[in-house]
Amino acid sequence: MNDRSNAKAILLAFAGIYIIWGTTFLGIALVVRTMPPFFSGSLRFFIASLLMYAWLRTRHARPFAGLNIGGTLMCGVLLSGIGNGFVLWAQQGGLPSGIAALFVGALPVMILALDWLFFSRRAPTPRGALGVALGLAGLVVLTLHTHSMSGTVRPIHVAAVLTAEMGWALGSMLQGRYMTVARLASYTCLQMFGGAVFQLVMGCLDREWIGFQVSQVSLQSLLALGYLVVFGSIIAVNCYSYLLAHVPAQKVSTYALVNPVIALALGALVLHEKVTPVALLCALMVLVGVALVLWRGRAPAPAPLALAPRRLI
Repeated sequence: MNDRSNAKAILLAFAGIYIIWGTTFLGIALVVRTMPPFFSGSLRFFIASLLMYAWLRTRHARPFAGLNIGGTLMCGVLLSGIGNGFVLWAQQGGLPSGIAALFVGALPVMILALDWLFFSRRAPTPRGALGVALGLAGLVVLTLHTHSMSGTVRPIHVAAVLTAEMGWALGSMLQGRYMTVARLASYTCLQMFGGAVFQLVMGCLDREWIGFQVSQVSLQSLLALGYLVVFGSIIAVNCYSYLLAHVPAQKVSTYALVNPVIALALGALVLHEKVTPVALLCALMVLVGVALVLWRGRAPAPAPLALAPRRLI
């Protein structure tokens, strides 16, 4: 591939993660209108992983050979399981899609904090520390004022989305131990399968079958689920994997700045979600904090697979 073609591919891949991952929060909100959260998330990742497995089998007789199965499945529980499933559950409980995106948008801040406290033990730069403080302050203000943005939200739903963010951050820190650039597709396939199994178990524990009837599932929810399978769980993830192999992770992570803006706009325009001045202030604090974390001068970028935020929403 020549340089011009490679540049076009990189541009398209960036457009994929910027736009698609920004729209998945709207997709989730439409899915959970008529489908149970954990069961719908499980179905999404089962379908996506099976489609990827079928494609991998056309290229390799043993797609998962050489993978650390246990470690990959553990990352799947943290990323596709807790990270996605708890956001689904929180949004069904009334958490606006744009507000959920703001919580998740602070992921690079959470990753830097975990790396500082529990992994590399490297203190962040003054700019990075300021970004962590500002981003976390934005999350605190957002948490305290969520009820004023949507009267139906209970504290447990806010706790769920914060737990989801922690799952994403921890999974992002651990995944570098279990995947390599050469096996990204196989890792992603098995990781999504692990998340699907976890969400199925959670759906059973939550007894989501009570009162649920397949006949009540709307066409809108089915179309949204199909969108999440094809675009959110296959196309965007492969765009992300391609970028990790060709672009420094620090630049790839800029999706965390764009996704909440798209999600807030779509939530207000399509779902008529309330966007208050407090929400806008929190958005500004979180986005500036993330920007300070991501752009840390000319310091060496972290290892691409160990520290790059990974999301499958």
